[in-house]
Amino acid sequence: MTHVFIAPHPDDVALSCGGLVASLRELGQNVAVITVYSGGPEADPTEYQRTALGFGSKTLWPDTAAFRRDNVPADRAVPVVDGGRPGWLADPDRLTVTQDLANVQSRQFWQRAAWTRSANITAVETEVRPIADSVAGQGSQEPVELGAADIAEIRRIEDERWAYFAEASVVWLDLPDAVYRGYEGDDELLGGVRDDDPAPYEALRREILRLEPQMIYAPLGVGGHVDHQQCREAVLGLLDEGRRWVMPAPSLAGRVAFYEDFPYAWWHDFNGPSDLPAGALDLPRGMTLEARYLDITDLMDRKAAGLRMYPSQLPRLFDSDQAMLDALASHGAKTARAGGVGGFAERVWTAVAL
Repeated sequence: MTHVFIAPHPDDVALSCGGLVASLRELGQNVAVITVYSGGPEADPTEYQRTALGFGSKTLWPDTAAFRRDNVPADRAVPVVDGGRPGWLADPDRLTVTQDLANVQSRQFWQRAAWTRSANITAVETEVRPIADSVAGQGSQEPVELGAADIAEIRRIEDERWAYFAEASVVWLDLPDAVYRGYEGDDELLGGVRDDDPAPYEALRREILRLEPQMIYAPLGVGGHVDHQQCREAVLGLLDEGRRWVMPAPSLAGRVAFYEDFPYAWWHDFNGPSDLPAGALDLPRGMTLEARYLDITDLMDRKAAGLRMYPSQLPRLFDSDQAMLDALASHGAKTARAGGVGGFAERVWTAVAL
């Protein structure tokens, strides 16, 4: 079963649904995150753009792009034998014979394919046998100089580190953030969406249909950030389209849920969709929202650890690690009380048929 989470920006799913994602992975469910506005400008960002994206004097830069195996020490000391080889390593001549046999088997396996892949029985890289750390992919990137990287790249790196930690897949649409689409100042950033700024409906529709999820989670848009509003509108459009598809005509009732944007929901003392501006959540006829609560008491530490994967954002959002922990606990406890759940909880609002 696949669950797709729509993240307006890197960190939004970790902030709002980190407990839910961890719970789904514990159950063996597949999780994919579509990060929509992960792109940056072509020119250097202005001072306001840097501040709005969380890059100011308090920025903390991570050391690497992801996790390379040569940076992970052995759990125990490895004894060394003659020739400087570890004790567990086979004789070089035997390794050569085994590698030759593996190459033959690999060629036989791929002989009918349009491309081939060479076998590699060791962690030693050669021109024809790269290792995973040298091939672009989640959790296996080359080190980068983050001090010279642009803002969008740094946030994508943080997003990938969290996805690796959460055991989730991540897809970046790389659309430009609102501060790069002409929204100036917090009044515009947290205000109405401009008429000339359409929601990313087609881009999201394409990726969601490709992933074939059983559940889709989108932001409610609490706090009014225009990027969150745009993601909500795109998913509402998909929910409405489900009633018009002909071959076949799937019903998305019960398969689309809206999560409460944290920390906006905490800052605004959010209690439910009725707290949103009038007309903000225009559901298709015949549908309503049903609150569903998830007890994340045992997952709070994991959620907090996930948020620490976004060091460029935490100072802007919470000032300190302790303030982040306090906000998580306070909001989680309030949500749990609302749902009659002990400890701490997250809440989503599922669109269901009347």
